[in-house]
Amino acid sequence: MALSRASRKDSTGFRAVKAEILRRILNDNWGPGHMLPGEIDLARQFAVARGTVNRALTELTDEGYLDRRRKAGTVVRQAPLRAARFQIPLVREEIEAKNARYGYRLLRRSVESGPEDLRRHLGLTGGTEALHLQCLHLADDAAYQFEDRWISLAALPAAREADFADMGPNEWLVRTVPFSEVEISFSAVAASTAVARGLGIAKDAPVFTAERTTWWKGKALTHVQLSYRPGYKLTTRY
Repeated sequence: MALSRASRKDSTGFRAVKAEILRRILNDNWGPGHMLPGEIDLARQFAVARGTVNRALTELTDEGYLDRRRKAGTVVRQAPLRAARFQIPLVREEIEAKNARYGYRLLRRSVESGPEDLRRHLGLTGGTEALHLQCLHLADDAAYQFEDRWISLAALPAAREADFADMGPNEWLVRTVPFSEVEISFSAVAASTAVARGLGIAKDAPVFTAERTTWWKGKALTHVQLSYRPGYKLTTRY
């Protein structure tokens, strides 16, 4: 199947090639395990440049439909890979989206050296300190999220003088500095004394927790542990 002359002439030609290959995969013309023709053969078949075919195959590989191996060819995957994507909104926006009234309390603020594992994670060396904040976010006056955050004062010295009494640190960070990389993990952990007191649950009760570290150009900015009351639900679709 050759593509139209218009498709070949404009910069979206690879999209037409990609769409046709994907159509064949989804319609089982090229089912799981099928070995695709080589780039030269596909370019001849679609009447486009080889680079156009390469770009289309690369995107389909990145999207999880194909498995490409050097000297082994391109094969349709047995099951498409999917990457789950999580939107991480400001907690204020998350609560207000539930038609609830947002509330915020700063529970603790201190400048500390921090535990050794945290210092390694944030790349703190020598006598460099970190700002430690513990905050409670509320929905209709009920505890919603307990935030335990560390901010590297080496990366963000302005945080030392920032006033977090009325604004949560996440909102301040979003307004102050961009980020280029994020690491996030989810777990169920036993509630510490501080988390239990903040959320109004029993100490050592299991709580859903998200831990997140953000970097800007290779420099760690902040690490936060977010704990939620029982009943919290996180949903993603892929």
